[in-house]
Amino acid sequence: MIIHLRALLFYLGLAPVTVLFCTLGIILLPLPRRARYHTIIQWSRFSLWWLRITCGLRWRVTGKEHITSAPGVIFCKHQSAWETMSMQFIFPAHCQVVKKELLWVPFFGWGLACLNPIAIDRSAGTRALRVVLTEGKRRIAQGWWVLIFPEGTRVPIEKSGRYSASGAALAIQAKCPLVPVAHNAGLFWSRQALRKTSGVIDVVIGPPIMPGHYSAAELTREAEAWIEKTCRQLPPFSE
Repeated sequence: MIIHLRALLFYLGLAPVTVLFCTLGIILLPLPRRARYHTIIQWSRFSLWWLRITCGLRWRVTGKEHITSAPGVIFCKHQSAWETMSMQFIFPAHCQVVKKELLWVPFFGWGLACLNPIAIDRSAGTRALRVVLTEGKRRIAQGWWVLIFPEGTRVPIEKSGRYSASGAALAIQAKCPLVPVAHNAGLFWSRQALRKTSGVIDVVIGPPIMPGHYSAAELTREAEAWIEKTCRQLPPFSE
């Protein structure tokens, strides 16, 4: 009961701040991308701080030395909404590949538009891949990292989704590193659940994988193997 009340307090405090920042997003849209980005991510900063205050949920990162000086593709496990916010403070400025319908959501979509996303229609198949490759290469050339959740949707902590090869294909075409990220956020903030469990989320950043002579399928399999193996070494599996 206490856990659910704390989660409710989290959302009650987050709601007005979300409306404020998303309304601000409309005003900021004419500004350059980086100015918009660094302003709107303060919503994520507040959210993570408020999450720690209300629900006692903290996080720690190992492997930050693996973040390269040149931008690349962030290839991240997807278990909750938490990692969509926290990556903004673990990696340098980046844009995220998102479903374009998210941009149509009142308030939330306005703020999301300010974060320089690459919006795709997932039902478009190869057309969606072309958007990821074209826009992704352009953003990387401009100095932005690209965040991709290869499973496409949030997956329960004990399961693994099908990994898309789009992130690997982008790394190959852009000739940039692909950096795998494992974590156990789903243990504390599970998919489609109100409750938030107190504790410490572990995030592990793996060694960057350079495309070299890999095919997109081979590069995806190598990154997936590292992510899934590392996730199995984190709680609750290591307990």
